Amino acid sequence: MENVGRMLVIAGLGLAVIGAVLWFAGGKGWLSWLGRLPGDIRMEGERGGFYFPVVTCLLVSVVLSGVLALVRKFFG
Repeated sequence: MENVGRMLVIAGLGLAVIGAVLWFAGGKGWLSWLGRLPGDIRMEGERGGFYFPVVTCLLVSVVLSGVLALVRKFFG
């Protein structure tokens, strides 16, 4: 259980850092492309719209999988 607790703390800290970077960088500079990649679905009509960032979700999934694999390798 110690390893699980350690991994949860590390994952939480990592998410907090990523959240802070996204919050403070907000759409400026190098993060402005996040959510606007080719392949992200965006439909807008007269009464509203629909947006689903498919490619952005895939990219975030690949990056998080790599980070978790490194964490597991070094702390597992």
